[in-house]
Parts: sequence; structure tokens; C-alpha cells
Amino acid sequence: MKEYRTITQVAGPLLFVEKTEPIGYGELVNIVQSDGTMKRGQVLDTSDEVVVVQVFEDTRGIGRDSGIRFTGETIKMPVGRDMLGRILSGGGKPKDGGPDIVAEKRIDVIGAAINPYARSSPDQFIQTGISTIDATNTLVRGQKLPIFSGSGLPHNEIALQIARQAKVPGSDEEFAVVFAAMGITKEEENQFMADFERTGALEHAVVFLNLADDPAVERIITPRLALTTAEYLAFELGYHVLVILTDMTNYCEALRQIGAAREEVPGRRGYPGYMYTDLASIYERAGIIKGKKGSVTQLSILTMPGDDITHPIPDLSGYITEGQIVVNRELHRKGIYPPINVLPSLSRLMNLGIGEGYTREDHKKVSDQLYAGYAEGNDLRGLVAIVGKDALSERDRLFLEFADLFENRFVRQGHDEDRSIQESLDLGWELLSTLPEEQLVRIDRDLIHKYHPKYRKAAKQEA
Repeated sequence: MKEYRTITQVAGPLLFVEKTEPIGYGELVNIVQSDGTMKRGQVLDTSDEVVVVQVFEDTRGIGRDSGIRFTGETIKMPVGRDMLGRILSGGGKPKDGGPDIVAEKRIDVIGAAINPYARSSPDQFIQTGISTIDATNTLVRGQKLPIFSGSGLPHNEIALQIARQAKVPGSDEEFAVVFAAMGITKEEENQFMADFERTGALEHAVVFLNLADDPAVERIITPRLALTTAEYLAFELGYHVLVILTDMTNYCEALRQIGAAREEVPGRRGYPGYMYTDLASIYERAGIIKGKKGSVTQLSILTMPGDDITHPIPDLSGYITEGQIVVNRELHRKGIYPPINVLPSLSRLMNLGIGEGYTREDHKKVSDQLYAGYAEGNDLRGLVAIVGKDALSERDRLFLEFADLFENRFVRQGHDEDRSIQESLDLGWELLSTLPEEQLVRIDRDLIHKYHPKYRKAAKQEA
């Protein structure tokens, strides 16, 4: 293997190497320091004059006398069935004290979006055990659904709860979780590890942990390693895989940092102009392939800087993905967990995975009526602040009380409370029964007579 000693510049995590042979994009590089220690990197840019190498580790100690060896290979992830139950670093190395992964295969991590012609339409309900997701913003198998949060909000707790509770009800098919954390603190790492071990969720999970003090370059690789693992489990072994990526904001900050080191012309708020394409290369690796047994479903979590939903990261994510779950600071201040606000939240594929044969025939109607009732009650809170509660009509007071009930009984649940979809829908009916029947304008009369607590109670008494 030829070794070059033509490093002309070291800028942050980047090396600029001159006078090389033709080199391919994404090629792996070994960097040999003067003391003989070796570091690894990857070709980020290549031209006739200069090759730009991004180093996966700290660049301290690398100088012009360091040797550069181009391996001719791209980054490959060793994958195998025994990966389940393992905790790995953001670079794919064992972090749990266990042996190296016994590779049944080595797969290129760059991957590709699923060909639209080969995609199968998502249509199977995934139960997370969280009412505000299952009942009103349903996640379906093969979907990509981000969670928009803010700094200091319990998005990590929500991610962990989904990781340990997610299942496809009534199915005996193999289900797995791939959990990738990027740029997390040591405290968050301990929280994740303790939760996985406490609940036993690690048995059917593969965990990748990239810490805040790990190189930013590694953060670029972590989600791709996780998705490569998920694709192998799904499309080679037939698992239905839920991929949880947290926090995509840290990933985008790493993109910006590397872009600045390369002296690229910045786009919106200093992020690279290609960030949309880069995010799409991650999000579009979710889905179902025709003729394959497994599926890859994605829940990506991102913190919105300044709680700004128009910030480039949530804005671009919203264009690529199929909806969003919004974590709300006001609900969090009220002590409500999980503080998910259903009003700005949306699941564009919800209708494909609910109804008779999937969840229950009344699901869509109950969801619509709960949303309408809560939206009206929430609007009335603004009116009360101006005119006072005494100025409201009897009907308006009922909707105002309904909004409080909805938050305190439907939205609020325990960190380990795993509600089935039937329990969530029955709870929805219980709340709707506090409103006059004539106000339930979004539900068919036959469904009211079948599921309304008043009629169910009467039917039981007759029986």
C-alpha cells in the first residue's frame, strides 16, 4: 500500500493532501503518525490537485510528516444476527465489554434510498403505548416520523419509552429496535444504559452511542451505521425494525462544523446548502420493499433551537418525512408527561394503518372528534384570558373543561404506562361522554350507539 507524506494543511477534523493518485469519494484512509500510531479517516472531497480527508478521531499529533495510506475500500459495517443485545460506539466498535461482532456480512454504510417502484405502501399499525401517538398521530410500519422537541424537554424519555414498548399487536413476527444517539452527554449515556438494562429492552435492540466529546466526524457516520444494521436485520433476516435517531440537531451541527472547516459557502443560518439532500439520504432509507418480509420504520428526534419550528433543521425534516410529533414546552411546564401537543402534530400515513382490521372501526372518527374538541377548548382559553370565564356560555364551558380533561387524562400518562390502542380509544370515548351527544358531530350515530359509555352501560345492564 503506497504511503504519501504530502499533507499541506490540517484544519479541524480535515487533512488536505496533495499529489496523490486518483482517489474515490468515501474511500477509507489510514493515517500513520510519526510515533507509529494509526488513525482512520475517509475521503470527503477529491480533485486532480488535492484530496480532503476527514479524520474520525482527534487530529492532534498529525503533522506534515504523517503518512497517508489510501485503502481502496469504503466504510463497511460488520453485521450479524448476534448484534441484538449489543451496545456499540458511534463508530460501530463494541462499548459493552463484549467481543467484536462476528460478521456474517460486511455492508457499505452509505446505502441508498429505496427505489420508489420497489416500495410497498406502509399499512400496518405500530403500537407505542403512548395515547397521543397511537390514537391521534398513528405510526405505521415503514413510516418516517420525526419528533420535534426543544432543549430541556423530555424527548429522550419519550424515545426510551417507545424503544421498550413498541410492538405490532397481534403479530408474532420478529420485532427489533435500533437506537442511535448522537452527541449525547455522559449523563444521558448513563440514563440510556440504565433504562435498557432495567427494562430488559436491550435483548431485542442494537444501541449506537456517540458522545458529545467524540469527534464530530463520527456523528456523520453513526446514523448510517445504524441504518445499515437495520436494513440487514429487516431485509436479510426478516425483522420489523424501528430505528430511533436522537438527536438529529447534533448531526446537523456536525455537518455545519465540517462545512466550516472546508470553507464552504454557507446556506441558511450557516448550515451547508446540501443539508436537505444529506438529511434525505438518511430519512429515505425507511420503508418496506416488495417481496421482502421485513421493514424499517424511523423515528428521528430533533431539538428545535429556540423552539423555532421554522428553523432549517425541523423545516427541512418536515419536507422529507411523513408528518411530525411536536413536544410542547407549555405542557411540560404544567407537569404533564409526555408533553406531546396533538394540534401541530401530524401523521400523514395514519389513515393507511387504522380502522377495521388494523386497530378499531371507530379509530378515525374518535381521533377527529378528540382533536376538534381539544382545539376548540384550547382556543377558548385565549378568550377566557380576555373576557373571563363567567362570560362563556354553558356549551363553551364544557369545551373548556374538556381541554383540561384531555391534557390531564389522555395526554398525561406514566413513564412505564403501556396503553393498548383499545385502552386509548376507550379513554377517548370516556372523555367525549362529558360533552353533549349533539356536539359529537364528527362521529357516526351507529358508532356512538356502539361505543359511547352511556349505551355500552345500558347494553351491559340489559344483558
